[in-house]
Amino acid sequence: MYQYNTTTPIGYLKGVGPKKAELLENELNIRTIGDLIHHYPYRYIDKKKVVQINQLNAHSGWVLIKGTLSTIKTIGQHRKKRLSAQLKDSSGKVELLWFRSAVWIEKTLQNGTLYEVYGKINGFNGSLSIAHPEMTIYDPKKKTKSILPKYNSTEKLNQRSLSSNFLFKHIKTALDTVGATIPETLPAALRKKYALSSRREALHAIHLSDDFARIQNARTSLKFEELFYTQIKILRTKATKEKSKGFVFDKIGAHFHSFFNTQLEFELTGAQKRVVKEIRSDLKKGMQMNRLLQGDVGSGKTIVALLSILMALDNQYQAAIMAPTEILAKQHYASFSKIFEALGIQVCFLSGSTKTKERKAFSKGLAEGEISVIVGTHALLEESVEFKNLGLVVIDEQHKFGVAQRAKLWKKNPKGLPHILVMTATPIPRTLAMTLYGDLDISVIDQMPAGRKPVKTQHYFEKSRLKLFGELKAHLAQNRQIYIVYPLIEESKTLDYQNLMDGYDTLLRVFPLPEYKMSILHGRMKPAEKEFEMARFVKADTQIMVSTTVIEVGVNVPNASVMVIENAEKFGLSQLHQLRGRVGRGSAQSYCYLMSSYKLSENAKKRLSTMCETNDGFKIAEQDLKLRGPGDLMGTKQSGVLDFKLASLIEDEELVMQTREAAQKVLEHNLLEREDFHMVKANILKDKQSLSWSRIS
Repeated sequence: MYQYNTTTPIGYLKGVGPKKAELLENELNIRTIGDLIHHYPYRYIDKKKVVQINQLNAHSGWVLIKGTLSTIKTIGQHRKKRLSAQLKDSSGKVELLWFRSAVWIEKTLQNGTLYEVYGKINGFNGSLSIAHPEMTIYDPKKKTKSILPKYNSTEKLNQRSLSSNFLFKHIKTALDTVGATIPETLPAALRKKYALSSRREALHAIHLSDDFARIQNARTSLKFEELFYTQIKILRTKATKEKSKGFVFDKIGAHFHSFFNTQLEFELTGAQKRVVKEIRSDLKKGMQMNRLLQGDVGSGKTIVALLSILMALDNQYQAAIMAPTEILAKQHYASFSKIFEALGIQVCFLSGSTKTKERKAFSKGLAEGEISVIVGTHALLEESVEFKNLGLVVIDEQHKFGVAQRAKLWKKNPKGLPHILVMTATPIPRTLAMTLYGDLDISVIDQMPAGRKPVKTQHYFEKSRLKLFGELKAHLAQNRQIYIVYPLIEESKTLDYQNLMDGYDTLLRVFPLPEYKMSILHGRMKPAEKEFEMARFVKADTQIMVSTTVIEVGVNVPNASVMVIENAEKFGLSQLHQLRGRVGRGSAQSYCYLMSSYKLSENAKKRLSTMCETNDGFKIAEQDLKLRGPGDLMGTKQSGVLDFKLASLIEDEELVMQTREAAQKVLEHNLLEREDFHMVKANILKDKQSLSWSRIS
């Protein structure tokens, strides 16, 4: 007799078969009985809570109502054909609508029959409706669950009758078939301390319980498991890394003191001083530093990086600075080269546009140790770039580089591992940073330099464009400079260019020569052209910079105090915040104007309102995490690092902290060697993907 378990292919489960199994795999990635059991409900219907129709309003959300179906009719023709019906109870009536599969659905509906209907109430022009409701013929004799779980399905599965109800039925069959073989993953000591259900109980309750308290405990228990194993893998990775020897920077020498005492023209903020001390402590330990430096736009990360580089040079090591764009890399070079020149330090710049003759000279100078610092783009990763003694790597906007790219730079010193300082101006919520970057040491500059005024942000619709132009002319009359940014739509570079040029032509009519002068910047331009246009704007030879998002990161023009973002609804929150960070760098009050169309999704409305409400990058990051999820936010969708089925790093912050504490204690007290923790150790060893990519940030 065949022995079923959680690894059994789903097609072997009674009532499924090969064709349905193929659909489930293609549509929901359900391959085994275990996958099916771990396809959790996204919502529950409380069948004891039936709402009267006259109690409904536009804000009722998801409801269960009971009534008689009538007035079934098809409206419209061809592709715009939709199905409408009325549902009546003793208190009133509500419209039911179907916009897809109208012909097929109409055949299944029974006029004059009593139905239980579940769906989301929509309000439009004072009338209420439910689109694509879930319909069940009401049978008072039929005994049903009082709490019915609802599962994510797809339109294709629904058309093949593999709906939420199908999934519920077969999950019940799966639990009856293999429930007794489900292994425990958390030891009894942990379950008792945190009041968790056993895994078997939790899986049974989350799908089948008629008690909301048991369901909630089951969800908490399964979330705890997800987070605990993520935390313990990350902490084990960190423990391994701490054994990686690094170069010892034990001197604070002439370069550091000379710059700090004679060239630093302002007082460091308390946050900057704290971070410099953290980095200094790392560099003395003899272990490789892997530190993530977070700081909002304009918080002063660059000066911290500079001081770190001077520590490396004072200890006779070289340093490399890598940035994602040529514009940002050149800006770093322009800032650093003046300082380094005054200190007698040789520095060079390398990018894809650097000529062959210069490349050879730079490679020779680095290999022989004559050049101490190199600033550049991904061109630093080329095999021809060799160092005599690379000791520190600074990576700006690190999330824009691939793991393999960063690894190449990491291996540039055959004598040992250079220290790594990665910087981001995209603030990361605490729970996400702890989980994703738990193996890195994290420094946060959470204080802005004195005298910085928050940027005032306003949202305008298209009808207010003339008003906006008037405000822009008033700013120009005060000798301020303006950025006007157009979105990049990756699917169509031609459309991007046309969108930008149409806007530029309109602006030329509003701000005509010779009274006004404009620069333009876009991806089709050659590096020399971009540099020329940017230089004109930096020197204030032009007052308006019309650009795509190439100015998103790093460009620093203190006199530019106005940012206009066209089609702002097409940008993500973090990108809007980055763009806004291009202004507010001088002493003048700065402004950001978000222009959008009238047709906005709920998500877009929340993004734009968040931008108008706060300048706090961490609050913006929290909202971004809620709207987009951690995988989208940090580019980890494909890695599976944050592939949680239930846990949320925002909503479950307390659980994140609890699981971190639990994982730390397990490792600190070597509990993995205890008999009652054997399943934890076995599960860790079974998972071959030990987050090794995180060792290179």
